[in-house]
Amino acid sequence: MILFDLDGTLVDTAPDLALALNLQRQKHGLQDLPIDVIRPYASHGSKGLLSIGFGLSEKDDLFNAMRVEYLDLYDEVFTRNPVLFDGVSELLDFIESQSMRWGVVTNKPRRFSAPLIDAMGLAERMTCLVCGDDADRPKPAPDTLFLACKFADVNPEDCFYVGDAERDIQAGNAAGMETIVAMYGYLDEKDRPAEWGAHHLIKDAREMIGLINHSAR
Repeated sequence: MILFDLDGTLVDTAPDLALALNLQRQKHGLQDLPIDVIRPYASHGSKGLLSIGFGLSEKDDLFNAMRVEYLDLYDEVFTRNPVLFDGVSELLDFIESQSMRWGVVTNKPRRFSAPLIDAMGLAERMTCLVCGDDADRPKPAPDTLFLACKFADVNPEDCFYVGDAERDIQAGNAAGMETIVAMYGYLDEKDRPAEWGAHHLIKDAREMIGLINHSAR
């Protein structure tokens, strides 16, 4: 079974995440940030976005209120422009042609993940969707990955997990899965994916096809 992270791995949601952040900056009298500045933070959720947008951390008194404000703005725009990353459509077609299953394990709240998956027409194709608020501990803990395996009735060691953030690889390794870094995702210049301990690094989603074929031998 192939399990994917959502933002930055399966779906490019950065344009809508950036739009919501810039709407929030406008509310506070600030100019828009270029999407290229925001994109590397898109996999880090509201914590990362508020850090680049307002210089806030979870320790700041304003953080929780600003997080609620941001999520409410994102709720208005999050299905405007999401697209599958280049090569993902071909990869999913291949997985299904081999009678394999696939699913999504994300830290994104179910409030956004499920409608997003529905809007993209993926809900009927996937075996499971596990979100960060479906378990006591989101990634980098392996809990949500174990939950996906339980839903799919599959052993973790029979799964690939693909993600674009270090916490994805930490969670996948802790679960005993074969881990893959999506180098095409939301990595920034500070990231060192070669040091994350993943089994594979791929620059294009279609490279997964070769990995699956090799694993099947």
